[in-house]
Amino acid sequence: MMASLIIQSRLGDRMEKVLVTGSQGFIGSYLCSELLKKGYSVFGMDNYSKYGAVVRAHDTDLNFSFMKIDLIKDSSVLREVFENIDPDYIIHAAARIGGISYFHKYASDLLLDNLTMDANVVRSAIGLYANKKLKRFVAMSSSMVYENTNVYPTTEASLATTPPPSSTYGFSKLALEYQCKGAWEQYKLPYTICRPFNCVGIGEEEALGEKAAMVGNIKMLMSHVLPDLIYKALHLNSNDKMPILGDGDQVRHYTNGKDLATGIIAAMESENGLCNDFNLSSPVATTVKELAEIVWRQIHGTPLQLQHHDPFTYDVQIRSPDVTKAKDLLGFETKSSLEESVSEVIDWMRKQHDIK
Repeated sequence: MMASLIIQSRLGDRMEKVLVTGSQGFIGSYLCSELLKKGYSVFGMDNYSKYGAVVRAHDTDLNFSFMKIDLIKDSSVLREVFENIDPDYIIHAAARIGGISYFHKYASDLLLDNLTMDANVVRSAIGLYANKKLKRFVAMSSSMVYENTNVYPTTEASLATTPPPSSTYGFSKLALEYQCKGAWEQYKLPYTICRPFNCVGIGEEEALGEKAAMVGNIKMLMSHVLPDLIYKALHLNSNDKMPILGDGDQVRHYTNGKDLATGIIAAMESENGLCNDFNLSSPVATTVKELAEIVWRQIHGTPLQLQHHDPFTYDVQIRSPDVTKAKDLLGFETKSSLEESVSEVIDWMRKQHDIK
């Protein structure tokens, strides 16, 4: 077993090491690229369960080492693997996640798998901290922990009075946060909690096992809203109606993956991040309808007409964070505009689907 887990590092001891779980995922790939740009040596872990065996831009970097590992099935060797890497930082970004339909289709598996892998990783981090030089455990939580809030914009402090999430995915992320707090209370494992909001960018593939609904010959659902809207717009004519879930008034703060990675790294590095939690997001609120209009305008340049379909249960109507804390304590602010992000993803998806 261990023979398949040997890490062949090409790195010197002079570089600080960051272990990233879920390194081949959407946010994970942005994280690895930005960490490498900052001069870290990066060790990635993934089991390719979401997208399959994808190729990422960071894979060929000389300061990146990768191992295929299942954080649930390979739990018996995790502690030893962590000790062999001996990282300065761990960023736990791995999770079982998909779009809204995925939350329904795999409601039980999402909860059980995420709880199990999180517990395995946190236990291994606790063991590593007790004997080695680990500086910080960074947990990737989610805006879904605020699923049932009625405070807008939502501050980090409001979580204390927010009812627990209705979705099993949101609940699993809240449980991860409690695992971090418990590990600090009992073992003094230093942690930082990051809550990304609606990441957009290149590399968001369709999740394996994602349920697809069809409207005519057009696929209705992909993993997340922006690639879904772009995919449909690229396959529709300029005079067609765009199918969307619900009335389109759902509010989100769409945040470029590069910006999110920058914020996560800032939280990891900052003393202000120690045992603290941060909303990481664009400050700009945008409805799904407004996002669809941006997509349609960039692709077709004509007025948008919508065709409404029944939403899913966990389609939260408002997800709007207060980002003051990250700005004041980390100096973090997003830089990419939504229009720039949409243009970037359109170009990438044209190439992915061979559409002129």
